[in-house]
Amino acid sequence: MKDQPVRRALLAGIIASLLPLAAGSVTQDTGHWRGAIQRPAATANALPEPLVENVAGVSTPTLDIARFESIAEALVDGGRIPGLAMAIVKDGKVLSARGYGITDTHNPQPVDAHTVFRLASLSKSFAGTMTGILVNDGVLRWDSHLTDYVPEFRMSRPDAAQQVTVADILSHRTGLTRNAFDRDLEANANYHDLTLRIADAPMTCAPGDCYAYQNVAFSLIGDIVFATTGRFYSESVASRIFKPLGMNDASYGLEGLEASARWAKPHVRGRGGWVSLTPKPSYYRVAPAAGVNASISDMAQWLIAHAGHRPDVLPAPLLETLHTQIVSTPTETRSSEWRRTRLNSAGYAIGWRDYEYAGHKVVFHGGAVQGYRGMMALVPEQDFGLVVLWNSESPLPSGLLPTILDAAFNLPAGQWLDDKTLTTSAVLYAGHQPSNAGTSAAAAKASPP
Repeated sequence: MKDQPVRRALLAGIIASLLPLAAGSVTQDTGHWRGAIQRPAATANALPEPLVENVAGVSTPTLDIARFESIAEALVDGGRIPGLAMAIVKDGKVLSARGYGITDTHNPQPVDAHTVFRLASLSKSFAGTMTGILVNDGVLRWDSHLTDYVPEFRMSRPDAAQQVTVADILSHRTGLTRNAFDRDLEANANYHDLTLRIADAPMTCAPGDCYAYQNVAFSLIGDIVFATTGRFYSESVASRIFKPLGMNDASYGLEGLEASARWAKPHVRGRGGWVSLTPKPSYYRVAPAAGVNASISDMAQWLIAHAGHRPDVLPAPLLETLHTQIVSTPTETRSSEWRRTRLNSAGYAIGWRDYEYAGHKVVFHGGAVQGYRGMMALVPEQDFGLVVLWNSESPLPSGLLPTILDAAFNLPAGQWLDDKTLTTSAVLYAGHQPSNAGTSAAAAKASPP
């Protein structure tokens, strides 16, 4: 394509503008697996920082937390879905973090604030953040090349492998076709074997020139983290993110899930109802893309940190980098009814999606593996966030997030939830208190989970 050099130059400029945000000075090991680290004399590629909207004086509608909790209870009422957990945070405080329904239809236990769910692709936000911490430490750069840390990596186009950067991996711009090797991963193929097969995989563009969502290629960031730190990727996330943020229920992998004190089983439709399953290990093999397990209590702390209230762990310049769009993803504006109606634009940042929701910036990610679903969103201008996790393949709860966003933006309510959910008595009478509450409202403020 004639415009590819221009497009690549523009994208390179975006990456260059992000570099000074993560740290005042950064370093890079440019030629060795674990070589000596040298600091550059100057930041030659510094460009103006991304613009941040001035939100002084923004008026935030009063959020009806009790109504949102009642809608969540209505979703599990009568076994419509097995279980669900939801957290709502604002101004660095937990307004609600509680569970609804049950963990397992075969051996039912109530879902609570510390019930652990599989996060699926919500895990990508942890990968981007872990990498950003290393950039902030000065031991890695966003424009560091993958082959500096994984020298055996190959791609089908000449010199393509040497072009792939850290930012390309974390924004799905490796040049591979969409979801490359996911079917093989689901068929229990080994992650390392799949990364070797990338050498012969078809490409749709040069690295950095186009977007195509990945799981296998995205997880190469774990190899970079290991090469940079000498520690397994999951260990780095646990020590640099889980522990300092107080995400005490969080873990990686199937063993971590099953070792949890209480965890939600995945469910699929069968035999006239919901049937619980043993979790599949396949996507756990790509830990950066889909390996995290966490409770809604953990996720409340994750949102609070990404809203800027834990600068000791995630400094503000790093957060701005992580949440800044790198590549446009216009198909995201058409993938569901609420997206078609509300999204003016969509893009991918660093492990997060960047939406313009009815004119407002929303930082978002969703996730799905067999028997689990999840969605999370941050509204920077209001210092507001929410996350919903559920242990079934039902699409019903997906309307809860845009319903709450509509209320946060004082928009006319969209019909994102079905009539049965909206007309149940628990929703009509919002003062109703769910029976299996975890943490909510004033209790959450006094004692965050």
